[in-house]
Amino acid sequence: MNVKLTSSIIIAAAIGIQFIPYGKDHTNPPVMSEPQWDSSRTEELFSRACADCHSNMTKYPWYSHIAPISWLVMHDIEEGREHLNVSLLGIQKKNEVKDAAEEVKDGEMPILPYLIAHPEARLSDTEKKELISGLENTFGKKEEEEK
Repeated sequence: MNVKLTSSIIIAAAIGIQFIPYGKDHTNPPVMSEPQWDSSRTEELFSRACADCHSNMTKYPWYSHIAPISWLVMHDIEEGREHLNVSLLGIQKKNEVKDAAEEVKDGEMPILPYLIAHPEARLSDTEKKELISGLENTFGKKEEEEK
């Protein structure tokens, strides 16, 4: 296959995938409830580092409109909301809510791709400690439920 034909196929595929609807619906579901945060600082840190994937208040960046990136963004949001969605606190399982502090403590959240795309979500060690403490104060500690 010659280079011109290969380039044409790649360009056609790149344009074609833009018509696949998955990842294009950027409407957020309604907020059913909001946490009673222990402090405005916890709410601020959560909003900065977690809310895009763990609430119904997602802010969609420009690149979330371009496939295949839009597919990855939508997948991460759906998965994040499935594990913890603070906009559904009355419906969310308590254990999952209490896992939030552990995920941050273990360095599993926020995920690396999110941090690369959202440098403002990178928390200093002090901010991580503040967020962990705030999440535990807001939702309770996981060990409390296990006892």
